Amino acid sequence: MSTSPFAVIVDIDGAGSHPAAWRHADAEPGELLSAAWVSANVSAAERAGVTAVTFSDHPLPPRDVDGPTARLDAVLQASFTAPLTSALGLIPVVHGLYTEPFHLATQTATVDTASLGRAGVLIEGDEDPRIAARHGREPLPARLVAEELTDVVEAIRRLWDTWEGDAVIRDVSTGRFFDPAKVHYADFEGHRFSVRGPAILPRSPQGQLPVFSAHSGIGADVVLVDAPLDASLGAVREARAAHPADTRVILELETALDRAGQTGAERVAALDEHAVWAGSGRARYVGNAEGLARILVSLTDVVDGVRIRPAVLGHDLDELARAVLPRLRDVGVFRSPLVGSTLRESLGLGATVNRFAEVSR
Repeated sequence: MSTSPFAVIVDIDGAGSHPAAWRHADAEPGELLSAAWVSANVSAAERAGVTAVTFSDHPLPPRDVDGPTARLDAVLQASFTAPLTSALGLIPVVHGLYTEPFHLATQTATVDTASLGRAGVLIEGDEDPRIAARHGREPLPARLVAEELTDVVEAIRRLWDTWEGDAVIRDVSTGRFFDPAKVHYADFEGHRFSVRGPAILPRSPQGQLPVFSAHSGIGADVVLVDAPLDASLGAVREARAAHPADTRVILELETALDRAGQTGAERVAALDEHAVWAGSGRARYVGNAEGLARILVSLTDVVDGVRIRPAVLGHDLDELARAVLPRLRDVGVFRSPLVGSTLRESLGLGATVNRFAEVSR
């Protein structure tokens, strides 16, 4: 049974998770790649009171779509929307297999600084040879992906700690900007790379951002589980058994809700006429808001939250805000993040201690 705050996270990826979502979106195809589209949906998510949003991303163009095949960079979306929001968690997807961990640590810490402590990072890794070629790297065998991502997460965490929280002193009278005794080297040696450090920016508000991943055993704070609803209990138990007790477990959930006189099934059928929403192996709910609310209430005893992937982003997010989240609040199983809270606090994760702090004492 979960005892941490129940999180409701919404994925933002173009027009939605259905491959034909762009045809029913309240925007022209070109507008789906605009800052206005991103800010409108992020603002809607904050008004709805969801815990956080994820910004999906991939080094290659979107697959299995019949429309626009481009997407905006996830970290840039999170950075852009950070000053436009005040309580919402912002979690960009980053791909760790072929991108330098030093850059990933810097980029995500910058989002945390811009958002005053509301950033997370979702680590993904695709060993596709085309991605490796884009980075001038040799393809990594699938059997080594988990090992590499484990090294990446550890390197990033070390880099986040290289500046202590009080390292910046800004002493104008002496011309000293920082205390060099409180800035450390990461000195990480992985299986295929090393990082010397330190980071090139001071410690961010959270210090250690919450790390999300669907890859098991790589040192993430939050594990994402893909499983059909009828198999979710077993999948969650397996995830909990494979990770430390304080690891949060989040269930992936695709949704298509009744809306504007159409049932969820009718909406999906209309979208499927253009491109079929193929099964992904994850949980999917198609139906009315009341039914989804009941499922989420039942899941609060099983998992620490859900990441909802709306079929059509704006439409399903509207229904989530109007009829699902109010029900969860009414029965006392969900509360929205508060202005001034960090994402770690919203997820019920404890404060972190800088691993290098004792070095300078």
